[in-house]
Amino acid sequence: MALNARLDHRNPLVFDTHELGRRPGALQRLTREIDAPKDLGIQQVIGVPEGAPVKLELRLESVMEGVLVTGTARAQAEGECVRCLEPLELALEADFQEMFSYPDADDRGRPKAEPADDAEEDEDRLFIEDGLFDLEPVLRDAVVLALPMQPVCQDDCLGLCSECGARLTDDPDHHHDAVDIRWAALQGLAGSLGDGEKDEMSGAEAGVDEKQEK
Repeated sequence: MALNARLDHRNPLVFDTHELGRRPGALQRLTREIDAPKDLGIQQVIGVPEGAPVKLELRLESVMEGVLVTGTARAQAEGECVRCLEPLELALEADFQEMFSYPDADDRGRPKAEPADDAEEDEDRLFIEDGLFDLEPVLRDAVVLALPMQPVCQDDCLGLCSECGARLTDDPDHHHDAVDIRWAALQGLAGSLGDGEKDEMSGAEAGVDEKQEK
């Protein structure tokens, strides 16, 4: 991953590694509560609402090539059940581990003789800039992996009735009486006819039934 323009130390997802120095084996533990950034989760399915509290617990370890960051993010996610479409909430716990490399060292911690030659290799790496690193891309990936792709309000959710949209979990015995499609149109027509016309239609139905019996 290419270096960002410049990191802002005031950003709550930007962390300072100066206290570690470049001493392999040095450790630092941090806790921080931040407001969730926009679109933290699986788009239009489930995620942490923008501005909701996200608790971070981090372990920063200095190694030869950079800083190894191990952590956990905890928050409350919100979404919609894919079966019954009811709103749902779930406790999110996302674990992650990522190496943030020094820009002047290769993946073995050795100084780069010609940094420009390693542009392709650096494409997928995250870097420390002026002693700072941005946790946001790591947090986003971790949250997406921790969230269910098809969230449900409960494991045995029965979904919705295909005919009327009723929530079946609320009424497991819910059903609709089957209607003979041959008479459905006639029954609808009967509601708009006069008494005499209804009698004629009833006679026609009776005649059809007699033929079917024969």
